[in-house]
Amino acid sequence: MNFTEQLNNDLKTAMKAHDKLSLSVIRMIKSEILNEQGRVGHELNDEDFAAVINRAYKQRKESINEFQKGGRDDLVQETEAELKVVEKYMPEQLSDEELQTIISDVIAETGATSKADFGKVMSKSMPKVKGKADGSKVNEIVKNTLS
Repeated sequence: MNFTEQLNNDLKTAMKAHDKLSLSVIRMIKSEILNEQGRVGHELNDEDFAAVINRAYKQRKESINEFQKGGRDDLVQETEAELKVVEKYMPEQLSDEELQTIISDVIAETGATSKADFGKVMSKSMPKVKGKADGSKVNEIVKNTLS
């Protein structure tokens, strides 16, 4: 089953269960997918879908941090519930060990030796882990490895 079919099935299930939270999040995801399809001009593949889901996930994570800073616990709880729905559609994330292996290979490939080569390593690493790892996690591992 592809991601569009899964979303449609989950949408129907949420409608039947009167699950307003899941319903609104799934509709938002479908809307973002349609917007992305219009932007790129073709049907989305799994990598494009992963990018849309990762963007939705990241937006909610950032919102939670902002709501916590503002003392809005009600919004934190609501956004965390939305995040749980979005997580169902997240592609499998790479482990720290797998990321370290990929980054070590890129460092060897680019000949990076110091923090001055950080940008070079990041630009080669990110396409390899796109949709499978958070950029901040990659950033952290690259910094630690180049230190």
